[in-house]
Amino acid sequence: MNRFILNETSYHGAGAISAIVDEAKGRGFAKALVCSDPDLIKFGVTKKVTDLLDGASLAYEIFSDIKPNPTIENVQAGVAAFKAAGADYIIAIGGGSSMDTAKAVGIIINNPEFADVRSLEGVAPTKKVCVPIIAVPTTAGTAAEVTINYVITDVEKNRKMVCVDPHDIPVVAVVDPDMMSTMPKSLTAATGMDALTHAIEGYITKGAWELSDMFHLKAIEIIARSLRGAVDNTPEGREDMALGQYVAGMGFSNVGLGIVHSMAHPLGALYDTPHGIANAIILPVVMKYNAEATGEKYRDIAKAMGVQGTETMTQEEYRAAAIEAVRKLGEDVGIPADLKDIVKAEDIPFLAQSAFDDACRPGNPRDTSVEEITELYKSMI
Repeated sequence: MNRFILNETSYHGAGAISAIVDEAKGRGFAKALVCSDPDLIKFGVTKKVTDLLDGASLAYEIFSDIKPNPTIENVQAGVAAFKAAGADYIIAIGGGSSMDTAKAVGIIINNPEFADVRSLEGVAPTKKVCVPIIAVPTTAGTAAEVTINYVITDVEKNRKMVCVDPHDIPVVAVVDPDMMSTMPKSLTAATGMDALTHAIEGYITKGAWELSDMFHLKAIEIIARSLRGAVDNTPEGREDMALGQYVAGMGFSNVGLGIVHSMAHPLGALYDTPHGIANAIILPVVMKYNAEATGEKYRDIAKAMGVQGTETMTQEEYRAAAIEAVRKLGEDVGIPADLKDIVKAEDIPFLAQSAFDDACRPGNPRDTSVEEITELYKSMI
């Protein structure tokens, strides 16, 4: 049996944030806790939404104690802020960090027995749906607005906790490319490659099936044709990337990922490496490692990436073509070629064990080991 979970409602396209007022009023919400990071507040991105709330006389308070890789302490502060505000719903504005924080806060508010944030790791047996969340992404990458996943950093243990909970999905997603137009090139590239990683890993994961394949192949196609334009801040590129990353999220949230994410997570926990950068560097290397376990799927990936003549290629040729197309896209948008400036050789045993223990690892199409992951890290430094 396969299961698919998506938002109750989603809005897409320029100006979509205008729907937030109608959704809040229509659902009878009284007061929002607006979760957004300090930079988005500083640069006026959050204000695009709060101006709408002000214009409609909708009450809210802002919570901005959110780090790029949100921590247990951020979540605990958010829970306290929600209670102090007397809020009854959350508007999460930002990238994965804001939305992941909001999800954890929303879960704990309605499931107080999980107040110890560490208890949420893995598939937590929560009983109640989280506080209603309206999610407004400002990056085109994580797709946290449509997934049942969130990631919180345990600073004490230098590790990221991957949490999977059907009760955490936002009730409303508002995917407005205008909210993404101020992203710098580097962040656009990193989050875009994160979205591509979601689509490719989701397509080849052990849990993949026909419904998820449909979403992942379309996401690869959209991202491959639009990421370069989004990095150059073209309206078409921004709008396509906003859609492509969401479509990828519709798929992978329901079937899982693989060891690209498993290997990227400890880099974020130990070095605070941006998640999209880590994924983008690791993806081509792991694609090569996984190739023998993917049947003919790399032919489909190569074609979706825009490679011509895949129908007449040998298995070796289309697999190489798919990997090269991914590598070239990363290069074109400014992704570093390796982990030399990030990983310290003495940390590799810790990184490899953390990656093996990560919740995404069992979904990898090829069974792996700590020793093999160790060699993969070593090959990139």
